[in-house]
Amino acid sequence: MARHIYRCPLRWSDMDAFGHVNNVVFLRYLEEARIDFMFRLAPGDGSPSFSGGSVVARHEIDYLRPLVHRHEPVTVESWVTKIGAASLTIAYEIKDPEQVYVRASTVVVPFDLEAQRPRRISDEEREFLQEYVDDGMSSEGAAA
Repeated sequence: MARHIYRCPLRWSDMDAFGHVNNVVFLRYLEEARIDFMFRLAPGDGSPSFSGGSVVARHEIDYLRPLVHRHEPVTVESWVTKIGAASLTIAYEIKDPEQVYVRASTVVVPFDLEAQRPRRISDEEREFLQEYVDDGMSSEGAAA
């Protein structure tokens, strides 16, 4: 199983009054990793895939440990747990080599911005996503 790896820098402004990364900021980290992952297939190589847009239909997040500011980036690992006809589920871990801070998942729906409606996942997108499907999961497998 391939996992997308994103090295996410921590910003001083990410901290809250308790001295750790605020819970809302973790959603921004997930967004940065998801955009980096999904747009690896997009217009740079002339592909229209995922360039039309996508919307988040659901987030699920488990906060496991507080993360405090430091100069080293945190690692966000992403992989696909489900590919449907018109949605996909991406799972994540925000971590260091020795510990996991957050486990999360996001249901993403490809969106046709011009028509203002959801659209189906293209064959090209499905082929790209299939490379990141969790071991033991089929393209119609259960969500994380």
